[in-house]
Amino acid sequence: MSDLQTARAATGLPVIRKDFTVDARDVVDTRLMGADCVLLIAAALDDRELADFHALAMEVGLDALVEIHDEPELERALAVDATLIGVNQRDLVTFQVDQQRAVRMAPQMPPGVIRVAESGVRDAADSAALHGAGYHALLVGERLVTSGDPAAEIEKLRAVARTDR
Repeated sequence: MSDLQTARAATGLPVIRKDFTVDARDVVDTRLMGADCVLLIAAALDDRELADFHALAMEVGLDALVEIHDEPELERALAVDATLIGVNQRDLVTFQVDQQRAVRMAPQMPPGVIRVAESGVRDAADSAALHGAGYHALLVGERLVTSGDPAAEIEKLRAVARTDR
């Protein structure tokens, strides 16, 4: 909670609570902590939980990033009217990264869905490929944590999108 609040205090940008949401109280806690968005991992939730948590997030004024890995999970996300969908390129069981998973999934998402590519973004070339595939945003963690200069790393990744305008 303190990390999220530190991030909230440091920026005017939207802040996501990137955690395992497994209970309705987690959704409400996300709002109380000051986040703008809650992460709902389709692989960790059954259909009813996904629908209930998504609806609750909307009710309390949160965006909900529904994380998927494959076509059946995309169908489940669309069934709850998710408009913010992330494709995690990291397998949650093996932790292996499939650099092409997000590229394969992008054309299957309908217009109007905000597409977020998650995990496994190593460099500007990955950012360019994902931007070219139609992603609106990247969720990058490990690359920034291991970088000696996270701000410079973000600029490298963002430069791809700026050259496309």
